[in-house]
Amino acid sequence: MDMSIESMASLLGQSVPVTRFLLCFLATIPVSWGWRFMPGPLGRHLYSAFTGALLSYLSFGYSSNLHFMVPMALGYGSMLLCRHHCGRITFFSAFAYLIGCHVYYMSGDAWKEGGIDGTGALMVLTLKVISCAVNYQDGLSKGEEDGLSKENGKNRLLKCPSVLEYLGYCLCCGTHFAGPVYEIKDYLDWTENKGLWSHQNERPQPSPYGGMLRALVQASLCMGVYLYLSSHFPLSRFSEPIYVQEWGFWKRLGYQYMSGFTARWKYYFIWSLSEASVIVSGLGFTGWSDSKPKWDRAKNVDILGVEFAKSAAELPLVWNIQVSTWLRHYVYERLIQKGKKPGLVQLLATQIVSAIWHGLYAGYIIFFVHSALFIAGSKVIYRWQQSLPEKAVLGRRMLTLINIIYTAMVLNYACIGFLVLSLHETLFSYGSVHYVGTVLPIALILLGSVLKPKPRPKKKQ
Repeated sequence: MDMSIESMASLLGQSVPVTRFLLCFLATIPVSWGWRFMPGPLGRHLYSAFTGALLSYLSFGYSSNLHFMVPMALGYGSMLLCRHHCGRITFFSAFAYLIGCHVYYMSGDAWKEGGIDGTGALMVLTLKVISCAVNYQDGLSKGEEDGLSKENGKNRLLKCPSVLEYLGYCLCCGTHFAGPVYEIKDYLDWTENKGLWSHQNERPQPSPYGGMLRALVQASLCMGVYLYLSSHFPLSRFSEPIYVQEWGFWKRLGYQYMSGFTARWKYYFIWSLSEASVIVSGLGFTGWSDSKPKWDRAKNVDILGVEFAKSAAELPLVWNIQVSTWLRHYVYERLIQKGKKPGLVQLLATQIVSAIWHGLYAGYIIFFVHSALFIAGSKVIYRWQQSLPEKAVLGRRMLTLINIIYTAMVLNYACIGFLVLSLHETLFSYGSVHYVGTVLPIALILLGSVLKPKPRPKKKQ
């Protein structure tokens, strides 16, 4: 078996640990398909928990499941012992354990060198554990009457899930490998054939195979693009003499753009595979659009939405969609004071939580601080565009085009920090293009505070 994995790793140009992970990750598709044949909720919960733990063991070793048990135990224990504060307790304790694992394993360095461990799966599991505890704490409130958003009110848990339900949710068929994150109420309804999955609904459950096939084709195309581009735009070139000594500003900026563009296709591949896995299980189903089934719960990225975003504010809606949704519901919305509008403070705090969740590398923190800045800068351009009268078609289109170019340029500038991770390499790459992607958003934010657009006159009735 080891020899076959080594041969496959050599063929793929990947390390043995990464190849083993990819094989287990691919196995989540037939494993999720097998869930459909489990008899009754009890069998499904057992199957979800067992297959998730088994795939973790095969991919990362026995220690991974021991690590997973810590935040799971912290979350469940807090729900049993201190319901009034279990959400807060779980949030801080689970994050503290995740940060400890980040510091101990320093997974980012291992990933750059072809290694892999269970920290990435622990990241997804941490969000699941927190959302479950927070929803159980929210079950004591009256929903929107107590200031909860409509979505948070809908996800409240009125009773504590059983241990088996909790384990099945946390480890379900290996979905903790790369997501997507989903709510425990959806998991329970899916397992018990309730809600969207009820057999008493007017429409029968849709076939998942067409959606799964589309996601697999997308994954194959994404891997092909990544393998082709990665050989032409390696991150190692940032430290080579040709980049440092021979290239000028525009060529360096162009190379940063292509490096960020190239790296995204790796994530597109991973998320497309996880989408196929969740679709074939049936969990990804979110209703009907006319005569077509929707699989939005399985979707973690909108590739065209990312690459052709009209503003930076659209990016959280199309990139790592389920984690962005989690951050909005469990961080951003809960920092808004009643009766007040959200601003840069809430956005910045949310991005810092996202940075810490990814790991304690300077590159992560700098990237997510940048993302808060360039989203705020993009909103300034958008406000200017919306302030123009509808008759000023050319001016509105010009500002839209400017926002598209600004979003693409600043995103690919900032994401280099996410890729190289270290403080020295991040600052070097930014400095090599005169910090243009840092200066521009700040200049727009300052300019927007001076050149405030006048409100457009209301149309006469």
